Amino acid sequence: MNLAYIVRCNFNDASRETAWNDWYSGPKLAQMLRKPHFLTVQRFHRTSGVGRDYLAFWTLSSANAFDTVEYTSDWGFFEWKPYIIDWSRDLFATLSGASVTAPRLEDGQFLRLVSFEGLSERVAEAKQAELEAVRPETTWHKSVGLDRHSPFLGISVESNDKLLGAPVGVNEAIYRPISLLAITKRPAEFTLVR
Repeated sequence: MNLAYIVRCNFNDASRETAWNDWYSGPKLAQMLRKPHFLTVQRFHRTSGVGRDYLAFWTLSSANAFDTVEYTSDWGFFEWKPYIIDWSRDLFATLSGASVTAPRLEDGQFLRLVSFEGLSERVAEAKQAELEAVRPETTWHKSVGLDRHSPFLGISVESNDKLLGAPVGVNEAIYRPISLLAITKRPAEFTLVR
């Protein structure tokens, strides 16, 4: 069953941000997609709402991805580390039990992310059920590993960057793609999908 590996962060040096984005969306993504269990990735930048400015949405074939020699020997932000702040990495499975699939955005579409950071699982579950009743097209994920910043995460593809309105205490953010969706089936081979 595929999992979602969500990496979010802010960057604290505007003079280096373009170079960092070029590195992250290019060599860094290619490097990671050559590692076992990494299947897809796409990067996003927040346009509105509450949350970290940058989001990388990875899909993995197994949580064992983080235990491989290939991953542990050279993961991280390297020379960019001093500029990365508010960094989080979380692992999620779908609430439905289905495999996680990478969101497919057409030109002009946005990714909506709903998180419950700082809320207990019980409170987050109640708010998630409330949101599901009014936004049934949201795909819901449950935290299953790593930092566990949010007990649940909601993802939907939207046609505009307007916030839909989340209950008090719930973080809602809209992200635009800043890289193409990269997909790999085996190490050292990946394609970019528009």
